[in-house]
Order: sequence, then structure tokens, then C-alpha cells
Amino acid sequence: MDYNKIQEGVIKLIKKSQTELPVDVIESLEKALSVESGIAKLQIANILENIRLAKATGRPLCQDTGVQTFFIEAGVDFPKIGHLKKLIIGAVKKATEIVPLRPNAVDPFNSKNQAGNIGNFIPAITWDFISGTDVNITAIPKGGGSENMSKLVMLKPASGINGIKKFVIDEIKKAGGNPCPPTVIGLGIGGGADLAMKLGKLALLRPVGLRHEDKNIADIEEELIQRINKTGIGPMGLGGKTTVLDVHIEHAPRHPASLPVGMVVQCWADRRAKMVIHQDGRWEVL
Repeated sequence: MDYNKIQEGVIKLIKKSQTELPVDVIESLEKALSVESGIAKLQIANILENIRLAKATGRPLCQDTGVQTFFIEAGVDFPKIGHLKKLIIGAVKKATEIVPLRPNAVDPFNSKNQAGNIGNFIPAITWDFISGTDVNITAIPKGGGSENMSKLVMLKPASGINGIKKFVIDEIKKAGGNPCPPTVIGLGIGGGADLAMKLGKLALLRPVGLRHEDKNIADIEEELIQRINKTGIGPMGLGGKTTVLDVHIEHAPRHPASLPVGMVVQCWADRRAKMVIHQDGRWEVL
């Protein structure tokens, strides 16, 4: 198995996540363009032109190339599975120069920049293990502006679903134009404090427009989309009909005494890219 070749694939994955938006996001923005008018329509048009130029020139969609974040489904029978973490870290370091990526890893105590977008627990990697021999990697670079609007609340169980909805709407109103709307919202409900936030980020992996398989949850997603868009915050906070492109919910059982809700905000640059690595070292960026 040629690890250098696999690392080249991960670098290609990172570059694609930085320079090309998924089709589902582009189609959602085009839909927003068709319903907006005035300054809101102009903002969406500028966003779409930005997307076109980024892909055409191979340059990052945004100057904030984010914290490099990966979700990995590793087949338990993939050979040399212990090499993957080191390989990904090396790919991030090289991609910082090649793509290029803005150095976004800063020590929280002394503010010293950690070269290559790497450091303790960075890049951020979430692992899951599945049957088989393939490894599936999703890259989701997370920009600071939208991440700053992410919130965790530990509601009382009596707050119920209505309390969750109120929390989301209130926080979206407070955020205004700060997260560069139209946004995509990932909600993690249940588990504990840490798991709720992780579920919120995991929810962002779902394509825009794809509803939750549970109809009751799908109905809540739809309601939140409609209510958020009625706030009138609009593209880039300048007013309009499109404040959010989608809301995705993931959930886990909660403790009887708590109701954790993690809201993870993604800006209009809903950057996602996927790849698969086969047991013989072959790979494809999808």
C-alpha cells in the first residue's frame, strides 16, 4: 500500500472541500435567488459568482479556510488502520501550503500560531467503525464566523420541543448577519453536553434538502426553516426571505434530568467533500 498516494488523495479531498460546494448547496442557493429581490437577490448572485470563480480558479471559496474537520467511517478490516491518523495530519500540513489554507490553528493560551493547521486534537477527527475494508472520509472545514454563533443549552426537560424551538429562533435572531447567512443549522438533541454539540456538527453532513427519516423530526425541521426565514434577517443580514437554507436534526437518548441542545451554525459556504479509500490503497474523491 502506497501511503504517499493515499495522502495525495486526502490533499485532493481537502482542496475540493475548500474550492467546490456540493451540488445540493448550489441548487438551494439558486432557488433562493429565484425568490429574492433587491439587495437580497444581489447578495445571492454575488455568492453564486463567488462559487463559480472558486471552482474555475481552484482557489478557496472563503479567506477563512476554517478548522480542518473530518468524520471517518473506518472499515474494521482495513489494513494498517493505525496509520490513518498520522496520514491525515500529514495531509493537512501539506495542504496548508498547496491549496493553500490560511493558518487557523492558534494556541489558546499564548495565541501563537501552530504551523500547518495542526496541534493538540487538531485537525478535529471523529471516528466511527463499520464492517468491511473501506474507509469513508468526509471533510467539513469549519469557519470561525459561523462557529462563533454555535450554542449549547441545557434545557429543563419540561421545556420540551417548544423550548427547543424557542432556543433556536432566539439564537438565530441574536446572531443576525454574523454567521454570513443564508446558513445551514445542525441541531443535536439529547445525549450529554459534548454529544449534543457533536450531533449538531454531524447533522451538517446531511445534504441540503434531505429531511430526517423520522417524519415527526422532519416536520420540526420544516417548521424551523419556515420560522427562521420569516425573521427577515436575509442574505448577509441585509434583509430578505432566505435566512437559512436548511435545518438538520440528529438526536440521542437523554438523561431524565436534562435536555441538552447543541446548535451548530454553518455559513452559506456549506463546505463538504467525501472520499473512499479501498483496502489495496486505491481511492476516489467523490
